[in-house]
Amino acid sequence: MTLSREDIVRLCERVEGAQTRAYAIPKLTNEYPQMTIADGYAVQNELRRRFIAQGHKQVGWKAGLTSKAKMQQMGVSVPSIGFLTDRMARPESSAISTADLVHPRVECEVAFVMKADLQGPGCTAADVLAATDYVLPAVEIIDSRFSGFKFDLASVIADNGSSARFVGGGRARYVEDLDLPTLGVVMEKNGEIVAMGAAAAVMGHPAEAIAMLVNILAEMDEILPAGSFVMSGGITEAIAVKPGDSIVARFQELGSVSMRFVE
Repeated sequence: MTLSREDIVRLCERVEGAQTRAYAIPKLTNEYPQMTIADGYAVQNELRRRFIAQGHKQVGWKAGLTSKAKMQQMGVSVPSIGFLTDRMARPESSAISTADLVHPRVECEVAFVMKADLQGPGCTAADVLAATDYVLPAVEIIDSRFSGFKFDLASVIADNGSSARFVGGGRARYVEDLDLPTLGVVMEKNGEIVAMGAAAAVMGHPAEAIAMLVNILAEMDEILPAGSFVMSGGITEAIAVKPGDSIVARFQELGSVSMRFVE
């Protein structure tokens, strides 16, 4: 780590302001070019601590930048993780306001709900599948708070992986009843297909992304607790949305998740 405690608090306040008041900020490495991934997680953990102190309830975690399409789109080379809170959740078929978002985009993901604790290091995809209660389809609404949608890995980790909103829906299924890597997904925006993919785009198997997340948590002396809701990362590139847009994500075997966007 290169940041002092004062730097971490200052950057956390900068990110928190951008997230809660919906304005864009320059990427953090403009001012701190030596900032590392460990520094990014230090800022993210400070943000999580603050949100929990304010009454947010952590419901789980998300893996980010887990597909080649997403890495290429964002210009990064390794995945990341971020935390999810109850205030990010939106119901299926809801109207989602964009007034409190900066650059909203949507992506299809497979979400896992855990029935047993998981901890690293050395967590494997097989460990993840054994600890999974069920999976369900989800759409994450990500929102980079960085100007011009330009950022690097340390900055995006500090910004909690662009986490903003998420919607779960469709049908919950047991993992043993599915061939997860071959699971197809189609995203429709205003009735037109805008993205297609298969869950294998997420590190070959979405459970690999959850194992990666558990092993990153181990580096922070944390575990993935039973009951956690975990999103495994975007299967396709992220699609920009604006007020008036309607999104339906159709998952083979898992049903669909829909939402619309309003001011």
